[in-house]
Amino acid sequence: MFTGIVEGTGRVIDLRLAGGGADIAVETPLAGELSVGDSIAVEGVCLTVTSQDAQSFRADIVATTLDRTTLGVLHAGQRVNLERPLRLQDRLGGHLVTGHVDGVGHLRARSKQGETVRFQLEATPEGAYYLVDRGSIAVAGVSLTIVEAEGLSFSVALIPTTLALTTLDGLAEGAPVNLEYDLVAKYVWHWTRGAAGRQNQPDLAAPGLPHAPAREHEREGSKEASA
Repeated sequence: MFTGIVEGTGRVIDLRLAGGGADIAVETPLAGELSVGDSIAVEGVCLTVTSQDAQSFRADIVATTLDRTTLGVLHAGQRVNLERPLRLQDRLGGHLVTGHVDGVGHLRARSKQGETVRFQLEATPEGAYYLVDRGSIAVAGVSLTIVEAEGLSFSVALIPTTLALTTLDGLAEGAPVNLEYDLVAKYVWHWTRGAAGRQNQPDLAAPGLPHAPAREHEREGSKEASA
């Protein structure tokens, strides 16, 4: 679990595509604090460290991750956002980010407004369900607040600190970016959609599984209806 508060940037020193997956090597001062088996978010994608030394680490990328993220188009010398996992005693400075990217969006326009930069981005098709004004979203692993959202289009404002400490300032219009929608929004949508479906499909229990027990107010309502 991550927070979207990027700890620093690294530099891709190697990316090898093989067997449908890939192997990536990243140079970063954080490498000396990592161990084999640790998780680390690279451009918002949770990867597992397979080897490391004081200057760099390597990680494997499976085929599904290559299909759903921008990692497959990285190149040697490119900067990437990095974040180590959240510890239970840490402050939650951003929002809950899993590192399981939902898809690739695109930067459609950028404009400077005083000291801040405003991005207008296009989300993936399912994004319309999870984008709300003043909601949270992770863009390339960076926790940001949505300024305005309409359909698949949404905007975010980047302060100078975010521009200086992440890779976002280097994005050009049209650039692809990893998007992870808010975890809470996804669960809310899942359960409210399920509740709507249950109105027309009262028996959703899988074969062999018990039905959930009725809540107290539901049992009372049934008694009153039968009285």
